[in-house]
Amino acid sequence: MIATAHVDTFARDNLPPKDQWPEFKFDLPELQYPERMNCASVLLDDMVRSGHGNRIAIRAPDGECTYLQLQAQASRLANLLVRDMGLEPGNRVLLRGPNNPMMAASWLAVFKAGGICVGTMPLLRAKELTEIVNKAQITHALCDKRLEAELNLALPNCPTLKRVCYWYDDETDALIQKCSAEFKTLDTSAEDVALIAFTSGTTGKPKGTMHFHRDVIAMCDCFPRSCLKPTQDDVFIGTPPLAFTFGLGGLLCFPLRFGASTALVERLPPEALLESIGRFKATILFTAPTMYRALAGIWKNYDLSSLKKCVSAGEALPDATRQFFKQASGIEIIDGIGATEMIHIFISHAPEHVKRGATGHAIPGYTAAVLDENGERCAPGQIGRLAVKGPTGCRYLADDRQRAYVPGGKMRGWNLTGDAYVMDMDGYFIYQARTDDMIISAGYNIAGPEVEGALLSHPAVAECGVVGKPDEERGMIVSAFVVLRKNFPAGNEMKKDLQEHVKRNIAPYKYPREIEFVAALPRTETGKLQRFKLRTP
Repeated sequence: MIATAHVDTFARDNLPPKDQWPEFKFDLPELQYPERMNCASVLLDDMVRSGHGNRIAIRAPDGECTYLQLQAQASRLANLLVRDMGLEPGNRVLLRGPNNPMMAASWLAVFKAGGICVGTMPLLRAKELTEIVNKAQITHALCDKRLEAELNLALPNCPTLKRVCYWYDDETDALIQKCSAEFKTLDTSAEDVALIAFTSGTTGKPKGTMHFHRDVIAMCDCFPRSCLKPTQDDVFIGTPPLAFTFGLGGLLCFPLRFGASTALVERLPPEALLESIGRFKATILFTAPTMYRALAGIWKNYDLSSLKKCVSAGEALPDATRQFFKQASGIEIIDGIGATEMIHIFISHAPEHVKRGATGHAIPGYTAAVLDENGERCAPGQIGRLAVKGPTGCRYLADDRQRAYVPGGKMRGWNLTGDAYVMDMDGYFIYQARTDDMIISAGYNIAGPEVEGALLSHPAVAECGVVGKPDEERGMIVSAFVVLRKNFPAGNEMKKDLQEHVKRNIAPYKYPREIEFVAALPRTETGKLQRFKLRTP
């Protein structure tokens, strides 16, 4: 391993043993990185040096920010961290704020100073913050003043977190402005840890995933380069928080890597999102499947002529949602599967290569396979476990679950994402379910998302979640939780109608034998359905 720039070696000391790392692949010319690399230098300093200084980097409701201005603000914050808060390279810094220019500048400031970013979702409560702070032994925090309450509640139980600074606080903001706008970005190793991203908790207790400076740039040089093909004239917009790697890539790192701009808006319910697309003339949208379904219903009310490309990730995109959105917008959604462990998307497609029902192919830079329980490749059409290799991969922070994601034996070197997939004769990967969401009923394998897709094609269904429920006779039965659209009454007649609808659209044995109507589904802040909560009475 190349010499670290980190004085505080906590992160390096808590990487998994090397024999538990996945195999890394750097097959593409653009993935041949130098031994010394700081991702903030690549994304920001290099862009200013190459002549992008006066181009717009960030657009927001209260104004615009050029690359040069963003560099100056990131440098001020880096000076604040080092001079006033005593940050040493390798210290972990909690970042807490909504999607706004200060949050973006904070990410870049920590990278510049050689700290390790730990982004947190704005809605996390004190208990969840405490778990993250103590797991990562976080020493510093930069927090939006409006979000101080839960962090203050967490502080008494966070002995390592000694230095906290709140922006949008008059005294602190004045202090930041007094800091020098010049800061020499630390010369870090490409293999120094740049961020610890915590999984979103769809399956329970979140895990900390560690990513190097090199990984941050690799995510920019794979999916967007091959599937999005952005230019410096593109304007990115979307809903995922910057604390979520889907948002960090799509709304900050990708646009900066290509000299483009990003529109950062703190709250984007469907109507506000469409208004913002029109206001900022956004061209590339990142959001989750549930949002695309909501947008389709109100699309016709807005001028969205600037929008050219839409990316969906975070959870499986039902084909019914894809078609509903395409009918409303004329845009073919670019579906993708990624993972916090892999930092971003590794299977997707360009719009012209879409195949109904399929996620796509492994993008350039990655290799993917569907493996059986013995680690052998499955035949086309056979359900198995999705396995991936590429320039990024899973390195959990001091977590015994590393061996489950990167197993040994015949699966050695692969990242097992926890997804059940099928690969067809044309090499397209087709999502089935999370491996722990496969429902085995009376000997049949039933994928919950397939049943969800059938239900979503019914005009009465706004949202739904499908899980397996223990049953003495069949082992498990298909159980559906359904949110109905307005003016559609719940009741036995609706249940029967939905059951018959599913039988008409997919194999009859897959129909939900039990349906419960609910007002809302349990979701993470990033929009992912928490099926484990549906399985809990």
